[in-house]
Amino acid sequence: MALKGIIFDFDGLIIDTEMPCCNAWIELFGQYGFLFTIEDYQKIIGTGNDYYDPSKHLSQLINGLLSPQEILERNRTRTGELLDSQPMLPGVLDFIISLKRQGMPLALASSSNREWIEGYLLKLDIRKYFDVVCTSNDVQNVKPFPDLFLLAAQKLGINPTEALIFEDSHNGIKAAHAAGIPCIAIPNEITRSTDLSLATRIVDSFLDLDIHELINSAK
Repeated sequence: MALKGIIFDFDGLIIDTEMPCCNAWIELFGQYGFLFTIEDYQKIIGTGNDYYDPSKHLSQLINGLLSPQEILERNRTRTGELLDSQPMLPGVLDFIISLKRQGMPLALASSSNREWIEGYLLKLDIRKYFDVVCTSNDVQNVKPFPDLFLLAAQKLGINPTEALIFEDSHNGIKAAHAAGIPCIAIPNEITRSTDLSLATRIVDSFLDLDIHELINSAK
């Protein structure tokens, strides 16, 4: 079936928010003498904090000295500082621009909240390229459930079988698989060691992709 729309994840795919956020947690836990590891952070990549919430965990470790909300705000502030100088990942901007020149409808579907996503899309000056933006504010269940991707396809006005997803995380790929949508994985430094086996294809970066080949192969 012809490819009629492409859906992107955001965190860790368009810009590496994962390592800065992980480092912010490492610093915050370390301030109170506790260890936070990449393996801990991998538990929350591409999903919400229902399975593991580092803010609640740290609050418990320090006997409520800070509330989970206060800890989360500290993490967001430090993450923002670390992200200020963070560029978009290799090849992603040219790839997005080329797709739009081909007339391809684009959506973004993220388990992060709308304020976070819209803020960074505007900061990076790429909001104008996306016809649809779906966030955790729009669905009851975030990834690894398929809701975000199914909603993005619906808002693009296409069937799931007419879409293609780009993801970096295990939970995102799992959600794509559950939605019945092909998924190309482009892992980052943190997600490279996670299970990406459900992806249709795995590449190192957007620089490894040929847009014309991608579109023609789906016809």
